[in-house]
Amino acid sequence: MENKQHPFFTWYFLVAFLAFLLIQTYLIGTPHVETIAYSRFKTLVKENAVSDLVISEKNIKGNIKGESLKEVLSEEKLKQLKHDGKTAHPFTTVRVEDATLTAELEAAGIAFRGEVSSDWLITILSWVAPMAIFFILWSYLLKRMGAGSGGLMQIGKSKAKVFIEKKTGVTFADVEGIEEAEAELIEVVEFLKNPGKYQRLGGHIPKGVLLLGPPGTGKTLLARAVAGEAGVPFFSITGSDFVEMFVGVGAARVRDLFAQAVEHAPSIIFIDELDALGKARGMSMLTSHDEREQTLNQLLAEMDGFDPNQGVILMAATNRPEILDPALLRPGRFDRQVLVDRPDIKGREKILALHAKKIKLSPAVDLGAVAAKTPGFVGADLANIVNEAALLAARQGKDAVEMADFDEAIERVVAGLQKKSRVMSQREKKIVAYHESGHALLAELVPGADPVTKISIIPRGMAALGYTQQLPTEDRYLMTRSELLARIHVLFGGRAAEEMVFGDVSTGAQNDLQKATEIARTMVTQFGMSEKLGLVALEGPRTPLFLPVPTQAPREFSEETARLIDEEVKKILSEAHVKVREILAAHRNALEELAKLLLEKEVVERPQLQAILKVRQIGDLKEKRSVPPGIGIG
Repeated sequence: MENKQHPFFTWYFLVAFLAFLLIQTYLIGTPHVETIAYSRFKTLVKENAVSDLVISEKNIKGNIKGESLKEVLSEEKLKQLKHDGKTAHPFTTVRVEDATLTAELEAAGIAFRGEVSSDWLITILSWVAPMAIFFILWSYLLKRMGAGSGGLMQIGKSKAKVFIEKKTGVTFADVEGIEEAEAELIEVVEFLKNPGKYQRLGGHIPKGVLLLGPPGTGKTLLARAVAGEAGVPFFSITGSDFVEMFVGVGAARVRDLFAQAVEHAPSIIFIDELDALGKARGMSMLTSHDEREQTLNQLLAEMDGFDPNQGVILMAATNRPEILDPALLRPGRFDRQVLVDRPDIKGREKILALHAKKIKLSPAVDLGAVAAKTPGFVGADLANIVNEAALLAARQGKDAVEMADFDEAIERVVAGLQKKSRVMSQREKKIVAYHESGHALLAELVPGADPVTKISIIPRGMAALGYTQQLPTEDRYLMTRSELLARIHVLFGGRAAEEMVFGDVSTGAQNDLQKATEIARTMVTQFGMSEKLGLVALEGPRTPLFLPVPTQAPREFSEETARLIDEEVKKILSEAHVKVREILAAHRNALEELAKLLLEKEVVERPQLQAILKVRQIGDLKEKRSVPPGIGIG
């Protein structure tokens, strides 16, 4: 069960202090008692102004009565006494050795009695009881703090969140678009439900299942669906939860996690972000046996130690498989590796339909068309698009989510939020209009480029002053040399249009130049698309397997080869630039007309672009391509 955290409030101490005062004042305390001198007491005895005397070993207690109250008490106390309807007030005095006291009391007719003092009881009630209350309250608070935030007494315990049986709330019905990965895990569910089916022939289920894939593809969701389908306890924890500042804590938590899982077998252990824990050993330059490596060693030992027939299955997810320790991936540990990849167009449509069940859609909404506009998107992106579309429709007071809301949501995710409040000068606006017109014309006129669906000069995001939206017509996973060159031509379209119209260039093509240079260098160094250098891969991958984070790859070629690479890259870019200028010069009228329309309407859709080019079906004259949507940032 998931532990709830209980914050530690200062008012706990305030409550305890008030309880202490109540005990002292009302439970074990007495009303205010006037303390008088013994000589004054003797005078009161002679005046017969005392009564109900109690004589103990150390003091004498009783009540003062009559007119003598005026001499002993203040005016405020007399008024309070009168208000309460009392005629006497308690007093106490220290007893001294006085042999005549008893005779004087008897002579005055004052009643008195003796009493054996019991100071130990008062001491217990006055001090021991409040201390006991403080101790009980302090122990309770420490226990709650330890349970909620991993106190010192709980530091070696596993932080895994346990979902018993079907309380994960997720089944395979909640998973769409990753059917291949889902089919791989159905066998795991079958084993947990019916282990005898596999054990009767001597086989056993894999000890570990590693889910690989880009962020947002549904790895964690898939693991929870396995637990929900199997109806077994599901221990969920992240790799970073094992690592603490105290030495040995991570290893202790690994032992405790596996012990709990075996106790609740059949069960599933799920470690999210495994790369935080399972990074290859020896990568640290400071030490070869730090706390993380000790935790990893314990995990390897536990995976070797538990019997797969006990019904405990270890599942883990990561988007950095290339940095995992090889010992984790060997047979006998993570035997099975399941790829949870980006969904194709059919998968995207199913994911959109799954999330769209929670919102009210207009009958005109075509989720298939939305899926076609979102190539390369993962499940988390699609869920975000559906939510953004619903928020946009609600903001505008619509009764249902329409297709226009989905289009705007896609543009928000791809290019950023519209910034209509950004004021640009007329000259800057004109430069952006010609820049985006150049991108759009090259995308329509160069074979192998993706068709244009929208052109806008409305600023979006942090730096985009305009954009040209291209969308593929189908999912594709390979690109030819001509297609890569076509992308370079489209990227150079904006810069070339500025040169032709204004005779000058702006900084708006910075992003275009970076992308074009990266494509050209990749063609030369990794794809072997250079005639001069030949069929050779000169650089390794610059990015991790699933994360678009650039990494510095070591250079493994000579200075002469580096010079040739630079020459080939420059040659590809220069030739592309010349060809782009020729195409725009041949269609100068279309460039002017499109830029004028953009300045007038700010947004131009595909039919208007086709009308300018006087071609009804431009897409039929070119080969249809499908790479992730290209946005030409102006």
